[in-house]
Amino acid sequence: MHPESLAARATSLQARPAPSDRELVISPAVLLRAARKSWGIVLVAVILSLGLASLYTSQEKRIYQAVATVQLDPQALAPLGNQMTQQGQGPESYWSNQEYFATQHQVLMSRHVTSTVVRALGLNHDSGFLSMAPPGVHPPAQQVTVDLAAEVLQSRLTVKPITDSRLVKVFYNDADPERARRVLSSLIDSYVDQNLERTLDSAGKRAEWLDTQLDKLKTELESQEMDLHDFKKRTNLLSVSFDDQSNMLRAEIQQLNTTLTDLKSRQEKVAARLAVLQSINLDDPSAIPQTELLSNAALEPLRGAYIAAQRELERLKAVGKGENHPEMQSALSNVRTSKDAVLNELKNARTGVAADLDAVHRELGGVTRLYEGAKAQAMELNLNEVHYGRLRRSKDNTEHMFGQVLERATESELSKLMPFNNVRVLDRPLMPGGPVSPRPLMNLAFGGALGLLLGLAGALGRELSDRTVRGPEDAEDQLGSPSLGSLPDLSARSGRNSLYYGAYYGRRGRKGGAKPSQPPEDSAEFAPELIVQTHPKSAAAEAARAVRTNLVFMSPDRPYRSLLVTSAGPAEGKTTVAASIAIAMSQAGQRVCLVDCDLRRPRVHSIFGRNLEEGVTTALIDPSRLDAACFETMVPKLWIMPAGPTPPNPADLVHSDAFGRLLASLTDRFDRVVVDSPPACLVTDAVILSTRVDATVLVVRAKKTRRDAARRALRMIQDVGSRVTGIVTNAVGSQSEQYAYPYYRTYEQTPSEREEA
Repeated sequence: MHPESLAARATSLQARPAPSDRELVISPAVLLRAARKSWGIVLVAVILSLGLASLYTSQEKRIYQAVATVQLDPQALAPLGNQMTQQGQGPESYWSNQEYFATQHQVLMSRHVTSTVVRALGLNHDSGFLSMAPPGVHPPAQQVTVDLAAEVLQSRLTVKPITDSRLVKVFYNDADPERARRVLSSLIDSYVDQNLERTLDSAGKRAEWLDTQLDKLKTELESQEMDLHDFKKRTNLLSVSFDDQSNMLRAEIQQLNTTLTDLKSRQEKVAARLAVLQSINLDDPSAIPQTELLSNAALEPLRGAYIAAQRELERLKAVGKGENHPEMQSALSNVRTSKDAVLNELKNARTGVAADLDAVHRELGGVTRLYEGAKAQAMELNLNEVHYGRLRRSKDNTEHMFGQVLERATESELSKLMPFNNVRVLDRPLMPGGPVSPRPLMNLAFGGALGLLLGLAGALGRELSDRTVRGPEDAEDQLGSPSLGSLPDLSARSGRNSLYYGAYYGRRGRKGGAKPSQPPEDSAEFAPELIVQTHPKSAAAEAARAVRTNLVFMSPDRPYRSLLVTSAGPAEGKTTVAASIAIAMSQAGQRVCLVDCDLRRPRVHSIFGRNLEEGVTTALIDPSRLDAACFETMVPKLWIMPAGPTPPNPADLVHSDAFGRLLASLTDRFDRVVVDSPPACLVTDAVILSTRVDATVLVVRAKKTRRDAARRALRMIQDVGSRVTGIVTNAVGSQSEQYAYPYYRTYEQTPSEREEA
């Protein structure tokens, strides 16, 4: 695996939620795995279900079904009128028709119809009908009430409408085919007869009601006609219509309005002239307005004479003649005479203009009274027209309603003489050709499907009840830490010999290579922990080298110098994994030291044939004995340091400064230091050791290590700030997909990649 892809996978796993917070997702892959694992349960469930379905089918009574088709029309045929031309149009008619169809479906199965059939055929004392006896079987005689027999008949009836049509199919089930046909035929006939009877009864009631309404409308129409006549007589509407009178009044009002406007204009004109005359200064008759001079021809000469006399007087004064001078007296007399003439003419003009203004006032008043009278007459005419319209509309409405009721009454009377039914039997029931129940193939198919479902449910329940880690993918998904690889089951009881030399046979056996005389676990030199050294071509060795490669790729820039291997519980293969990793690293040309820090139950010394006289505890007590505590093994470049004599306080020893110095010394002497430790969930040694090393590898055993225990071990290590580089799954079956993936991934590496690792 490329280092970038492995690092990316580790980053994505860190971004996931906490493993304890994730729930198990039931996917098709999980269901398929459960079915393959528990195929026996699925097979037994299917066989039992098929057997029960066959037994049920053989014991089930044969049922025959009679079928009839009925056509329903929402409206009965109306041959006397055109009232059906607008029916069935619009959304309201559509929903009304749907309600009608649903109602008729219920009427077909109603107690009223079924009770009629029971009485007609005497089904309430027909023991064969009541017990649904097949042909030729005569059960004991029995008799029940009509209502109870009707309920039995209802339970065997089924009504199904045909989509997008006005047809409905009626089904009746019975063990006797002839009885099924006879009962359904009687039911259809009873329904059709009752529908026709209901139609005739409705027509009779409708005709009776229409006759009553016809008499009322006739009386009301005659009364309204007389009221209309009296109103026309009272308002003098016998010869001239409302429109003619309205036109005449409109012309009169228009003429009066024009005359009234002219009088008002004339009044304003005369009043203005009178105001001008009244504003003339009588002491100076010469200051008469020009408009008045133009309108009064006699005033202009008089005004001219006055002006001439005044000028003559002024001339005499200018030549120095006194007032007693005869010429002065004559001039003064002329001035007074001409002034009096002008004033008299002005007075006469004022009197005449005032008289004209008074005449205009009187004429205006008369025209105004005529105009107001015409308006009042027009309003009265409008009111009479409103009353007349009301009376006319009432009379017309009553007359129209009378005509409709008369037409419907005539049709109803004729409908009683020639009845039409809106229900028609399209297909009468025939003799059933074969039973519709039981259905052997359907029952067997249902039984098989039910058995398969129950079997899958049982297999899934068994799968879900298993809370152990199943393989590398399951460990990675459930624990939230990257999978470094997996090792096969190396125990002698596994019986899977191909795990040791499968790769060797896969590449060389087909080419004629010699096969070993006996499986490795049967040989005297067999040791599962040394399989990487003793059988380097085996699948197990390839898997160990895959774990080694993944460890290198997890930190390519700063390789892990010290590595801790631990597990959640005992007997999960942590020592085997530690030895396999150490051997794989030494085969890559690195100096490796395998340190047994399981000071309570050490095993490394027994694997390599050493004793516990020298080891970790002796090197801690006396650092000068470090060289004596390290032993070279038969594996090139691999040394081991056994646990040494068992101390009374292992946790205190690994937590001491002396152990830190010991581990530092080993790191300086060797390229890699692999530390085997006790289970993390049982004692605190592994948690303490995780703080001393560069990284920690957690070993889980497939189908044995529980997920909650592995999560607890990871949490304990991570809580102290230690780094868990990944998980190694131990004892994976050779045929599992979880094991095949790391095997082929490692086996396909090039020699140069292996040497680099």
